[in-house]
Amino acid sequence: MNSKIKTIIFDLGGVLVDWDPQNLYKKIFESQEEMNWFLNNVCTSEWNIEQDGGRTIKKAVQLKTLEFPDFKEYIELFYERWEEMFAGIIEENVVIQQKLIANKNYRVYALTNWSGEKWNKALELFPFFNDFEGVVVSGIENTRKPFDIIYTLILDRYQIDAETALFIDDNLNNVNAAKKNGIQAIHFSGEKKLHLLLKDIGIIL
Repeated sequence: MNSKIKTIIFDLGGVLVDWDPQNLYKKIFESQEEMNWFLNNVCTSEWNIEQDGGRTIKKAVQLKTLEFPDFKEYIELFYERWEEMFAGIIEENVVIQQKLIANKNYRVYALTNWSGEKWNKALELFPFFNDFEGVVVSGIENTRKPFDIIYTLILDRYQIDAETALFIDDNLNNVNAAKKNGIQAIHFSGEKKLHLLLKDIGIIL
């Protein structure tokens, strides 16, 4: 093991579960082109992330419907059929999460950008989210990655030493923000297996 790492902090979407709005909207739109336009112009990632930061779903839908009234039905589907955006778990990474939790050398937490209104449903869909020693959910805290405050929050709440912590995220901005806050971090892009990225820094499962 890497004796310098005492705590491992996981992101969830893109690391442990496969979430993508296309998984839903490809069922809704007749063509890839129509779907891409909708997700690039109407229900964008910039719009969605505000819900991760604490804006209510009701408010988000109202604002977007005012902007694009002709797409009201499609906008409402974003959260009404939100569960269909998941393709499933990233199984090999969940196996790693479970091994790390079982390994008494590490404390294992999660730091996720997630709508607070959807968190209880997430725990139903993915029971292994309950296995972490603690989880910080952005929508519940009314802030989100990559803002500094959410990194400070998880460190303070769970008395984590940043210098001996490792953060894993699929978003490079979030990874860079963790490093800025003194936390070692891995960018999991999917190009390299997570167990190999961990091995590179001395964590061998």
